[in-house]
Amino acid sequence: MMNEGQVFGYVRVSTRDQNVERQIDALAPYHIPRKNLYIETCSGKDFLRPAYRRLLRRLHQGDLLYVKSIDRLGRNYQDVIEQWRIITKEKKADVKVLDMPLLDTTYGKDLLGTFIADLTLQVMSFVAQIERESILQRQAEGIAAAKARGVKFGKQPKELPDNFDELFVLWRQKKISNQELAQICGMDISVIYRKLRVAGVSLKSSDDCAPFD
Repeated sequence: MMNEGQVFGYVRVSTRDQNVERQIDALAPYHIPRKNLYIETCSGKDFLRPAYRRLLRRLHQGDLLYVKSIDRLGRNYQDVIEQWRIITKEKKADVKVLDMPLLDTTYGKDLLGTFIADLTLQVMSFVAQIERESILQRQAEGIAAAKARGVKFGKQPKELPDNFDELFVLWRQKKISNQELAQICGMDISVIYRKLRVAGVSLKSSDDCAPFD
């Protein structure tokens, strides 16, 4: 006689700022042993996650995995479909997605029940993937439009102080050191050298003390 399978739970948040308690509370009524509850903070873009990989190794035929929502399992359409296939077809374990009752392989073990669960998963995952791609496209379009308006992104280069001409003369006359010049300007001396070269100012000692424009 086959032993009754174990019950597992999987909880995932993308960042440490997010709280796992909501998912844990949702799984609480299903009496999942603490050792079978896998919790991790990791992106859902792929399935190369330590806790998920450990969970997958432990799943066997007859086991049941609970997740609160399909996006906690993963966010990539093709990857979610593949992992669902591995769990339900290769491992022969069951999956229950609490937020989507149709994603329940324990319900209707006949061909129709399996078809409904698989079809629902594909539709849900496809919609999630399209939404994600749409968000990325809107972000890219927004950035392109902002750049066209002259908006600059990223860290802006620091400018030399207004009195740099005077500082430059003192520096060339060795009245202030490299370290003092860098400290006054608030930037590394190598950055000052680079700005001088870009401006066409020669740094050879035989040159006159030309002002920096």
